Amino acid sequence: MAASLTGFARRRIRNGTIVGIAAALLVATAHLAETTLHDTRFMTGWILLILIAALALFEARRRIPVLPLGSASAWEQVHIYAGWFAVAVFLTHTGFGLPDGPFEVALWIPFVAVAISGTVGIWLNRILPRRMRDHGARELYDRIATRRAEIAAEAQALAIASARDTASVTIADYYQKELSVYFQRPRNALSHLTGYHGHQRRQLQQIRSLHRYVDASGRDTLERLCELVEAKDDLDYQYAAQMALRLWLFVHVPLAHALLILVVIHAVLAYAFQVGP
Repeated sequence: MAASLTGFARRRIRNGTIVGIAAALLVATAHLAETTLHDTRFMTGWILLILIAALALFEARRRIPVLPLGSASAWEQVHIYAGWFAVAVFLTHTGFGLPDGPFEVALWIPFVAVAISGTVGIWLNRILPRRMRDHGARELYDRIATRRAEIAAEAQALAIASARDTASVTIADYYQKELSVYFQRPRNALSHLTGYHGHQRRQLQQIRSLHRYVDASGRDTLERLCELVEAKDDLDYQYAAQMALRLWLFVHVPLAHALLILVVIHAVLAYAFQVGP
């Protein structure tokens, strides 16, 4: 594992260095050209257009994994570092300044949105899958609702059995007041995504605080309820993580496609209104 992580770190440093050198050369070339009164906007504009179109191909590769075009992980790495280089090209193209016209604003905002959503996506895809492995066996997204219903049914059955088979309604009352709603739907999505586990600790402490009010059989029931709460919490984490990954794609991909269309329109207009030879 250590060797694997070291290899990954080396690749990341290597790729980052390549992007950094390429970006520095681009900025230096653009600055040199400007000092000789050459307009570099068409050059950087074409580079940016080609990069954005190439980045859009990653989505096509992801949707058709059987094509012999290299591994998805390799494409993902190319996509990430090409995206960082595209940011450098964009900043060079805009002169490291803010937009000063309505169409420039219409291009600037989508590009920034794509860059930000892409950065968020890197974080989500790096962190969430690893954290999901610490929260039980990974469930298929389409199976989560079914599994949640199974856990809820078992918890309800335990509460009913405790009231039927003993002289105490302590567990049944607590289930009705605190747990019935908890088991019915996903909970604490934001806490899961931020890594906060206080809600689970409080829930388990409340359940175990009932031990002194029940007999040995009731304590066994309470411990089983604790296990179900933990299983439900893991399931909620799986749901929150997978939903975040899906929602990120629904934001990033349409924005990227809209940006590509706007850049093409911008290139056509730039040539249509080009002044001079």
